[in-house]
Amino acid sequence: MEGKIFEYLEKYDYENLFFFNDNQTGLKGVICVHDTTLGPATGGCRMWTYANEWDAIEDALRLGRGMTYKYAAAGIDLGGGKAVIIGDPKTQKSEALFRSFGRFINRLNGLYITGLDVGTTLRDMETMRLETPYVVTLPREFGGAGQISHYTALSVFQSMKACAKEKFGVDNLNGLRVAVQGIGSVGYNVVKYLVQEKAMITIADIDQDRVKEVSEEFGTNIETPDRIHALDVDIYSPCALGKVINDQSIEELKCQVVAGSANNQLAENKHGDYLEELGILYAPDYIANAGGTIFDTDRLKPGGFNEERGVQAVERVYETMTELIKISKDERIPTYRAADLLAERRIDSIGKAKQLRKEINISM
Repeated sequence: MEGKIFEYLEKYDYENLFFFNDNQTGLKGVICVHDTTLGPATGGCRMWTYANEWDAIEDALRLGRGMTYKYAAAGIDLGGGKAVIIGDPKTQKSEALFRSFGRFINRLNGLYITGLDVGTTLRDMETMRLETPYVVTLPREFGGAGQISHYTALSVFQSMKACAKEKFGVDNLNGLRVAVQGIGSVGYNVVKYLVQEKAMITIADIDQDRVKEVSEEFGTNIETPDRIHALDVDIYSPCALGKVINDQSIEELKCQVVAGSANNQLAENKHGDYLEELGILYAPDYIANAGGTIFDTDRLKPGGFNEERGVQAVERVYETMTELIKISKDERIPTYRAADLLAERRIDSIGKAKQLRKEINISM
């Protein structure tokens, strides 16, 4: 991608790419606005130490485009966007930095709405909210949904159940062997759901103390992070970083289903094609991990946040996953492409409806 930004923007039909810099606070970052057909671009703010600036730009672009598809497929009237702050979230955070970022977002006047992501916290969201109203992830006392990892895990769980129904004939995960890679806040809650279903669980994480703690709590098996994907299991659930389905790992898979919360699980689209050839059912990541943002963005609906409505919307991920499996079978395409079609068709239909409304208003 290096040196070819406009070529990349044209290829995937991006609307805007913003860069921001503040020497006083050390703030450096990128905001991507992919598509606003359905509504204002919305997506989390990630703070991360990237190897170089190009990696940060590409991360924002890929994640922003993914948010467009995530919202469209989930039936949410929002567009896709993403923010990336370049820096170490453990050592380079400050109130001034996040207030500066909030002021930058405010200049966009609602074009982009930010939220929680890797490397940022609810406290960071509160700080940005002092400078801009365009923050969706907030504590309950601020009118927001609070912590959302539980609901991301719920949508992963619902995706697993839909895939199990297709592969094994039942959506009860009782007795199924599941390997969970990454037991951060989302992965931990995925494990909790699996324990309730009486699945046979193996976990792995680079944090060995965390692995030991979770294993003792739930009685799970333990595997090393570099081998968890290769276990002979029914479901492999990647809940850490992306690109885990790649040229090397895909040859080692022995699962029947891949369903996890990690973003960009496929290193390349060809790996989604190969999973289809291998007979492995893939739950597209932006479908499986949509629960947190579905629940979180409920507060943007008329009347404000409604917890019951939010939970029901997350549980409908089961229906969405079932629908895209049907599209995959009917049109003989891999599930990752079926998910894209589901999203693209909704964007296209809503876009046409908005254009017709605009033409009618002009004629009147």
